[in-house]
Amino acid sequence: RTYADVFLKLIKDTGQGKQTLYFYDVNMKANYKVGKKDRVYLSGYFGRDVLGLGTQFNADWGNQTATLRWNHIFGNSLFSNTSLIYSKYNYQIKIKSEGSDARFKVLSKIEDFNFKQDFDWNISNNSKIRFGANIIKHTISPGAITSIGANVGSAQKVQNRLSTESALYASQEWKATNFFEVVYGLRLSNLSIYGPGDFFTYDKLGNTTSTKKYAKGKSVANYLNIEPRFSASYKINELTSIKASYNRNVQNLHLLTNATSGSPTDVWLPSTNNVKPEIADQVAIGFYKNSEKGMYEFSTEIYYKALQNQIDYRNAANILGNDNIESELLYGTGRAYGWEMLLRKKTGILTGWIGYTLSKVEKKIDGINNFEYFNARQDRTHDISIVAMYDFSKRLSVSATWVYTTGNAVTFPTGKYQANGQTVFLYSNRNASRMPAYHRLDLGATLEARKNKNRRYQSSWTFGIYNAYSRENAYTINFRDNKTDPTKTEAVRTALFKIVPSITWNFKF
Repeated sequence: RTYADVFLKLIKDTGQGKQTLYFYDVNMKANYKVGKKDRVYLSGYFGRDVLGLGTQFNADWGNQTATLRWNHIFGNSLFSNTSLIYSKYNYQIKIKSEGSDARFKVLSKIEDFNFKQDFDWNISNNSKIRFGANIIKHTISPGAITSIGANVGSAQKVQNRLSTESALYASQEWKATNFFEVVYGLRLSNLSIYGPGDFFTYDKLGNTTSTKKYAKGKSVANYLNIEPRFSASYKINELTSIKASYNRNVQNLHLLTNATSGSPTDVWLPSTNNVKPEIADQVAIGFYKNSEKGMYEFSTEIYYKALQNQIDYRNAANILGNDNIESELLYGTGRAYGWEMLLRKKTGILTGWIGYTLSKVEKKIDGINNFEYFNARQDRTHDISIVAMYDFSKRLSVSATWVYTTGNAVTFPTGKYQANGQTVFLYSNRNASRMPAYHRLDLGATLEARKNKNRRYQSSWTFGIYNAYSRENAYTINFRDNKTDPTKTEAVRTALFKIVPSITWNFKF
């Protein structure tokens, strides 16, 4: 659990109200041997993040998951894993509208029950086959919305959406020669959407053209997809190799992201009769090189990804308080491409790596930016990470990590006007602006306890400083009228952390 909220009480009141900031994580694992051929694993995770910026914005989100896995060895070449997995993600967001007393509360969840059966079959030293199946039952609440204040609607509850995702897969790793290896496979997936619930159809303007009510268990839509995968690697010599790959992935859950620069109001949405599964086809080629003594490792790769069935909001979409969010959606295609590089030093008292990615992620949606490509919210031109670890002795080591990323693409206002005594902002083209660049430096030191043969446990102390040079990275940027001169506009940046020190005690027994 973090302790930032303890020190927030020491901060002078800014007039925004109570500030809240903490998260916690609980991990549990256990395994039990049953004879010589069976082992049972049980694991669980529980986590929560809570953020409150006075009365303006409050967010509370987290995950719960539990896994029961049975590993069985059939013989020297075949073994299986049978898994039962439960997971639940839910969040609550409270937002106060600028310039009014209207407040909104959004509740949402994704709950899954997953059964997986996986087999590994080692045919020979040169061939391995993996195959299996899984089935997932999804229960998704896109949002239960409560509105409070003048001129806002009453509480609304969005219908749960039920679906079942099933899949069969098989793949083979084949070492054709000492220098040439291939991996190929196929995954057949199907998404079945069913009632109960009301399902709508729309025209191009988002107007409802028909409504159909489905009873419990009644089929609404099915999406069957084939997902092929292939990769090949060739060793030029013992130190140098090249690799090429192609794979297709299908995504049945969709994240709708607010394009403006204010507080995040992301919404998870399932595939429906209107929203089709997203499909990504990616090709990549890479080059890999090791130094003669194995001290250095270098790799570089270029990739291109074609995206189908991309989703985004209409311009001026009504997001909050809207129980029919699909009427505000537009569809199109996308693309992502880039170059990645990694240089790693693996041995010696000084180790670490330098990683760099140059990339572009764009969407092309009918009805946005004149049907021309625009930056996706996730587009980040530059992504840099530099990590160094130095061993002063067998007991004492220090580390430093510096990261830098281009700011997310966002839509900033370019003008404003007054309507009924309220300020209305005019916005630029979709995602035409950028949040400030994100960068920070983290420092750490680990001290191992002196080894003693009589002790039954081992321990170490880790001291860390997060964001060592106190960079105020922007979490949100909101725009408002200047209090003394309403004709002027102020951009208000909110940052979550400056310097955060930490102390950790690790022990094994």
